[in-house]
Amino acid sequence: MSLRAVKEIIGTKPTIEGAGVKLQRAFGFGNTGEFDPFLLLDDFRNENPADYLAGFPWHPHRGIETITYVLAGEVAHGDSLGNKGRMTAGDVQWMTAGSGILHQEMPKGDERGRMHGFQLWANLPAAHKMTDPRYQDIPSSAIPEVTEDDGTKARVICGEFWGKRGPVEGVATESMAVDARYVDISVPPGKKKRIQVETTRNAFAYVFAGAGTFRDASNPQAVLTESAIDPNATPVYDAKNHSLVLFDRGDEIVVQAGPEGIRFLLVSGKPLEEPVAWYGPIVMNTQAELRQAMSELQNGTFIKHA
Repeated sequence: MSLRAVKEIIGTKPTIEGAGVKLQRAFGFGNTGEFDPFLLLDDFRNENPADYLAGFPWHPHRGIETITYVLAGEVAHGDSLGNKGRMTAGDVQWMTAGSGILHQEMPKGDERGRMHGFQLWANLPAAHKMTDPRYQDIPSSAIPEVTEDDGTKARVICGEFWGKRGPVEGVATESMAVDARYVDISVPPGKKKRIQVETTRNAFAYVFAGAGTFRDASNPQAVLTESAIDPNATPVYDAKNHSLVLFDRGDEIVVQAGPEGIRFLLVSGKPLEEPVAWYGPIVMNTQAELRQAMSELQNGTFIKHA
């Protein structure tokens, strides 16, 4: 086994999207080559309804898949094809925008006003960018959970993990070009866990609760803490809650939870290594394709699938 080096630990950036939703962006836009085939990860965690109720009114998507995972509150959605529904705590929606769709997402807090969820964007291979749009609305009860002898728990949203297969079956995830894995992992306080990740995949972990240490092939302990650390102690990485750990190549990671345990999303996929032409929610391969999409938005021919 070869341990994956920790290339970088990235703190989220406060961002405003939609009609004024305040969220934290782990990565997105600019150069996302190290995350290929993934394009963006947003953490929309908030306890102030004024910061999220305006939601994400009607907007287009083309050439990507959007994956929404709700932990608290709910998100109502609808689209230009007449689909509509509601996601509640633990639910996942995997939307293949494909050739194009207009939709809206409107968050609502729980009884205490709390709203928490994630949205991940996955790029579609060129061969699938103009496929028909589709939804996969997956209730929490359909997501398999694994509990190890040491108390480590994993919710398997997509891909194979610890003998379970996630319920998502999408265009890009079935493609050998992507072969994505998306897992929600909780490690109990003080426990150490070795997790295999195929060498051919790009991989990252997004920490959203607790703290711990990720061992590193080049640095013995890359430390994730929620409190201040000794600046003279080396080698360490200060990565509080809301932190993304980007891994280099290798076939396993090792994480040891701190006194509060640690919970993180582990996401990996085979890179597409295709050119990216990107404007907001539309991601194509060439500038000409991007200009065509924008022209179609303006002249009313953007939607290809009835």
